[in-house]
Amino acid sequence: MPDEPAGQRFFRSEGEATLLFVRVTPRASRDAIAGVVTDAAGDERLAVRLAAVPEDGKANKALIALIARHFRIPKTAITVAAGMTQRQKTLRLAIPCDSLAETLQEIGIRNDQPT
Repeated sequence: MPDEPAGQRFFRSEGEATLLFVRVTPRASRDAIAGVVTDAAGDERLAVRLAAVPEDGKANKALIALIARHFRIPKTAITVAAGMTQRQKTLRLAIPCDSLAETLQEIGIRNDQPT
């Protein structure tokens, strides 16, 4: 019986950009990046807690602001590529994957480089 394929890592390269897969918990006590979580399918996601409520795009705006601040990139370089109204989202960051990996290491988040 062959080994099951490994789950998706929480970020990967897409041309000159990077896709970042996140799991958002709204209505938290404060905004924070909580680390990396693995879902039932074995896919990794960056766990993010937001104080904002999930209505009228408030949580998405707060998510973009938090990611921009942590990764030191402009908010305009981040778009929600999938999951606008869901807790599991895909963000498209207009930065190379290598830059994101370096920043993750600086802030102490595991940064296994995707293959």
